[in-house]
Amino acid sequence: MRIIGMDIHRVFAEAVALEDGETKRLGRIGMTREHLEDFARTLLPSDHVVVEATGNATAVVEILAPRVARVAVANPLQVHLIAKAKIKTDAIDARVLAQLYAAGFLPEVWIPDAAALARRRQVTRRTQLVRQRTRLKSIVQSILHANLIPPCPFADLFGGKGRIWLRAQYLPDDEREAIERHVEEYDRQSDALKGVERDIARAALSDPNVTRLMTIPGIDMVVAVGLMAAIGKIERFDNPDKLVAYIGLNPSVHQSGDGPAHHGRITKRGRANARHLLVEAAWQTVRSPGPLRAFYERVRSKRGNHIAAVAVARKLAVIIWHLLTKGEDYSWVRPSLHAKKLRDLELRAGHPPRRGQKGAGYDYNITQRRREERNRAQQAEGAYRRMTDGWRQRGARSKPTDATNEERR
Repeated sequence: MRIIGMDIHRVFAEAVALEDGETKRLGRIGMTREHLEDFARTLLPSDHVVVEATGNATAVVEILAPRVARVAVANPLQVHLIAKAKIKTDAIDARVLAQLYAAGFLPEVWIPDAAALARRRQVTRRTQLVRQRTRLKSIVQSILHANLIPPCPFADLFGGKGRIWLRAQYLPDDEREAIERHVEEYDRQSDALKGVERDIARAALSDPNVTRLMTIPGIDMVVAVGLMAAIGKIERFDNPDKLVAYIGLNPSVHQSGDGPAHHGRITKRGRANARHLLVEAAWQTVRSPGPLRAFYERVRSKRGNHIAAVAVARKLAVIIWHLLTKGEDYSWVRPSLHAKKLRDLELRAGHPPRRGQKGAGYDYNITQRRREERNRAQQAEGAYRRMTDGWRQRGARSKPTDATNEERR
């Protein structure tokens, strides 16, 4: 068996072949589809190829995989022989990848399928559009601040009332023209955002896992789709702790010898986008009654708001693992709220509005129905508080003294 190690860059890749313990340099390959297809024709069906996880590694795998026995993608953060090498060249890096794979010590990453990759790209596009719109708002706000314009009295500066107020303010001609260009660009980005969200919503409607995650208060279509894009197949996580570590919400641990273990901040290793989505969902979740809000307030009383929100995000990751693994909905789901989320998902997907008709989401408009569901969630919150009231903070156990032993006798 021949192992091909490739050190990938932006415009070229260095390739090395390892066979029978000997390495041979194959030269540089241009990072274009034509050059990679030509290189793939020179490979054997029994070859194994090893590459590092980079921005263009997925395209390389797509081209080389049909021509070889297997393509492995290495985790660059865990390949210490490359990251911390004193002598570092492209050929040496490619050789190390091949040698680690041959020895069975290569830390590999999971390669998503085509559907998961498409979902990740759509989530990334939506995130970029949201950031660009936020940047345009900040630029307009800075222009108003520089010209001594007071803050907008309305909630949304780019809404209907906010734009009327904005046009009524005195500004130099060049500043007003700049604001008009930024508003036009904001509208263009908003139209693009609606198109991306429509495509995401259409795919989400046919995914039962997305709708299942939306049974959790605080998780909407954006969070559910983003989490499923990051998780992929839940079967690759044997237990919830592995999912928590994959997202980077597990605490760091430092221990040496027989000394006690010291737990620090979260590792923040893994899917950063999923971690941010879970933290945002945690802030929304704790605003609704339920056991998670009681958990948040219990941690907040000891560690503060931000640590408590991260703790709720970790708790959400554990709950998500159980929901996806068991195929069950959240126990404390609010049916009318969930139906409203699904109806909003349909509208985002482009379904026609049914004005005047009482659909599945109509119950959310009934005050009595919403109050009943909130009371049920509040009862669960109270049960959690009663259960944890008797808990004591763990501390170091003191050694029993002679007097204590005498009392026990």
